[in-house]
Amino acid sequence: MCVITISRGSFSGGKILAECLAQTLHYRCIDRDVIVEKAAAYGVSQEEIRDALAKSPGFLERFSHKRYLYLALVQAALTEEVRSGRAVYHGLAGHLLLKGAQAVLRTRIIAPLEFRVGMVQKRLKYSRSDAVAYIEKVDQERRKWTQLLYGVDWGDPSLYDIVINLEHIDIEQACRIICSMAGEKRFEFTADCRQQMDDLALASRVRADLAIHPATAGLEFDVAAQSGVVTIRGKVPELDQLEKVKRIASAVPGVKRLDLDHLALPVHV
Repeated sequence: MCVITISRGSFSGGKILAECLAQTLHYRCIDRDVIVEKAAAYGVSQEEIRDALAKSPGFLERFSHKRYLYLALVQAALTEEVRSGRAVYHGLAGHLLLKGAQAVLRTRIIAPLEFRVGMVQKRLKYSRSDAVAYIEKVDQERRKWTQLLYGVDWGDPSLYDIVINLEHIDIEQACRIICSMAGEKRFEFTADCRQQMDDLALASRVRADLAIHPATAGLEFDVAAQSGVVTIRGKVPELDQLEKVKRIASAVPGVKRLDLDHLALPVHV
């Protein structure tokens, strides 16, 4: 009942693999579009979120708070969608957005260039040279995006539980390998794992609500949750904003108590 995340370059077979895993394990198959749609329910344009996730991070570099907002909304949408387990997510940075959740099998799929070129040519009808240029451009943008938002190298194997090269392994073989891993005790969706996912979903929802609410939209926080106790860290420039943070965070379903002792308050001379 674990959650499987699939990281891959464009046209590396990740979507096909995700569908194979979902069918074999009877899991839900979730892609980026589903998460974007749910994130946009907070009142942000789907197109704006999708552009921020898919295109060059130049816009996010210029507007750092937009970066914070999009991440908060996308993480809240994803954690809510997979909190019950039995899900395969193939989308950008799923393994990072779900960081800290134990029952997440983080997979990375790589494929030879010719495999990818053939996929692009078949799907988009590009010439070989245009297909190569397209792959290089998208990979570069994803690498820059991940580096900007998380400060990590997208291709670093230490970020994953398994890396599969499709050069000599086909999709069905890769599917069997990952299914076997998903059944190991390490990835069992125990009561403790369920609580971890619930905590991550709650913390993400509180962070998203604070990010989108007009009264606190200009502020940025780190939020953690443990069994309904929500800890908020960050800086509150004005004392009256503390009450706004309390009011907004307390209204999120599942919040039993707030710990605001780690908030930096303004010093008035």
